Amino acid sequence: MLSSVKRRSLVLIASAALALVLGAAATAGGAASAKWLVFSAVPPGQHVDQLFRIRTSGAGLKRVTSGPYPSIAPAFSPDGKSIAFARSGIGIVTMDVDGRHVHRLTTNGRDSFPAWSPDGKQIAFVRPTNAAWSIFVMSSSGSHQRRLAKAPPSGRPTWSSSGLLIPSDGDLVKIDTGNGHALKYFGATIDAVWGLNTVALAPDDSQLTFIGAAAPEPGDKECGDGVPCQRFALYRQTVLPKTKPPKLLKKNVGPATYSRDGKQLAFVSRNTKLDLFTLATGRTKVLRLGANYATFAAPPAWQP
Repeated sequence: MLSSVKRRSLVLIASAALALVLGAAATAGGAASAKWLVFSAVPPGQHVDQLFRIRTSGAGLKRVTSGPYPSIAPAFSPDGKSIAFARSGIGIVTMDVDGRHVHRLTTNGRDSFPAWSPDGKQIAFVRPTNAAWSIFVMSSSGSHQRRLAKAPPSGRPTWSSSGLLIPSDGDLVKIDTGNGHALKYFGATIDAVWGLNTVALAPDDSQLTFIGAAAPEPGDKECGDGVPCQRFALYRQTVLPKTKPPKLLKKNVGPATYSRDGKQLAFVSRNTKLDLFTLATGRTKVLRLGANYATFAAPPAWQP
């Protein structure tokens, strides 16, 4: 039989081992719950948009792209391990979340707004053709690029479990992923001038947000010659089960993206901050970005 001293020693060792296991699990769980947000910003003293990442907790701010070409419009793969984005003048590019393993997928320098298919095997994007922006689809490796010829002109696409959705001519349209044929018009009211490239859908496709024109501020003469400046706002619209008129959500902010559960929005505010906005309460958590100047080129990307 073990002596009381040996029994106490074994209990202490087992307790310490259990504490280490639980501590590691808690750390891993915390890291998993603090997702990455990826967004465009201009570093101090520079003039080119680069991609940055930051945890939803506000920790881990890091620049993940570099070079002379602007990097915009990030989109996470469904597994959260890769990011597709547009590198202006280069094409659509993918990389790991830490910025490594950069891979160029397209060679048209005006390709933009990539969107992954739910299974991660394909990417949709837009490319200018003639006088309009057309929707294209390719494999996630960049092969088999093809235009969906029957699709209407497209803004920033969303590819969800319910299908490939594009904003077009002020409405939201579901299209056939084989040829682009319009399958459903939702009757949405999206700002056809400012909003088509800023549309973001909730994960369940029940609502969307976009940037649209807003009324001038009373007494605003900042743009000179007694002319008020053009103002913008973030609008929110319900589209399922029934489309409702858009409502102004927040003035003077950039395009938004939804959290995985659809309960929060992330958007740029006053160019030097990233705001996490809780839809149910209207409360805002501010993520500070140091001296980096966040831009409004496209919605941030929220890791799945």
